[in-house]
Amino acid sequence: MRLITLGIAILALTLSIDLSAQSNSTSDAFSMNSWFRAFKQNADAKAMHSFLVAMPKGGDLHHHLSGAGLSEWWFELASDPNKNGGYHYYTKVSFSHCEGYGSNEFGPTPQYMMFHTVSGHTWDALSDCQKSEYKRLDRLTAEQIAAFQNSIRLDKPHEGRDEFFERHWRRLGEMTANPTLMANILLKNMQAYAQENVQYLETQVNLQRATHSDGTPYTPEEALAVYEALLNSEEALETQVEVRFQYALLRFLPNAEQQLAWMYEFVDTQRQRYVGINMVGREDNDKGYPLRFLSTLREMRKRYPRIPLAIHAGESDEPNYHVRDTLLIGADRIGHGFNTITDPETLLLMRNGPYLIESNLISNLLLEYVDNFNQHPFPEYLRLGIPVALSTDDRGMWDSTLSDEFFIAVTHFNLSWDELLILVKNSISYSFLSPSDKAKQLEALEKNMSDFVAQIQSGEIPQRNSGTYLGQFICGYEPAVCE
Repeated sequence: MRLITLGIAILALTLSIDLSAQSNSTSDAFSMNSWFRAFKQNADAKAMHSFLVAMPKGGDLHHHLSGAGLSEWWFELASDPNKNGGYHYYTKVSFSHCEGYGSNEFGPTPQYMMFHTVSGHTWDALSDCQKSEYKRLDRLTAEQIAAFQNSIRLDKPHEGRDEFFERHWRRLGEMTANPTLMANILLKNMQAYAQENVQYLETQVNLQRATHSDGTPYTPEEALAVYEALLNSEEALETQVEVRFQYALLRFLPNAEQQLAWMYEFVDTQRQRYVGINMVGREDNDKGYPLRFLSTLREMRKRYPRIPLAIHAGESDEPNYHVRDTLLIGADRIGHGFNTITDPETLLLMRNGPYLIESNLISNLLLEYVDNFNQHPFPEYLRLGIPVALSTDDRGMWDSTLSDEFFIAVTHFNLSWDELLILVKNSISYSFLSPSDKAKQLEALEKNMSDFVAQIQSGEIPQRNSGTYLGQFICGYEPAVCE
């Protein structure tokens, strides 16, 4: 099945116009490679960033929807029942040393974590003391709103991996269980991607914990229907961003094998929207080691037609064989693959091969896998011929965009125009779209890139679309971009 899929993809690429050749062969007097080389030498940071926002970027293949909401979006949606399906949310703003904290279906209730957020149904069941620690979102002061928003993004130098993995997700709390709110987070991502010329999004959407405002559960099918209604809305269709889902497995859970079996069954019945399964979670938690799932995955492959796997591996700052083991259990794409460079045999295996590394430069910096971008192995992978694409990971918590990822890659690693085209095309070619849908996306990409190059050839430099979001990351990292 893999060979058939790859064969079709290769055929589609062969039949398509070669963007690199197109950009160089239209005229002896014009070479896109030469033009871009000169542009890099003369453009300031703001002009380069604006150019990369305007450039067609294909797709974002590594995207956690619950981590992709900008802080402003979370507050806007969670504080307004008219936008979130009728829910009220309360967030912790003080400590009263109350007794009786325990656990619910969403995990331990943090007693000493500011801005932990719960639904009105959960708040109603708290003791009077516990209720006093929480405040309804629409009643926060301006100072509290700012602190709430900052609590779910990495905005301080001392914050890093532990803050992200252990606190950010728990602060989001029950907001992520509201499918109407999450569907609107998806819409805002689509609208933002449309502004920066991203045409495809493959995001991770889980449905099992979805609950109504009164605390009663949705079935997964009911929750998916909420997303489908959003995706078929006029607002979503106007973006022209094509969206597919992956189902994400939290790999270190005690019942992860059973969850994986359920996901196979569910994804098999929802293939029009779900195109793959992902295994996520901290890799320094040994309970989620890749080979734990080998027997389960082999059993699933006996029962179901092929379901692609995009599995996190190599998101570690110490050498290990997780990437190799992840390929062994059936991964088609490697999320992060940061430490692949420490495993020479696997590095050699991946050269010019069928496996893509989803590279997340900003994520790896902010989670302290590198001290600076010059330590990142991305250019080694790209220039060794290992298929790689840039993606955003948890863009809301970084307060960043896909254009920021391209800006970092160009300015730190001196990418050529041909290398940019490789990255852009990989983000569609290695998607989990069906062969026919992939061919349509490649055709659209070719047209968009052809029009983009023609605009440059006519003497006009494409610039950032009006209204494109400039987040805290890029404004802090390269202030000139936001001046």
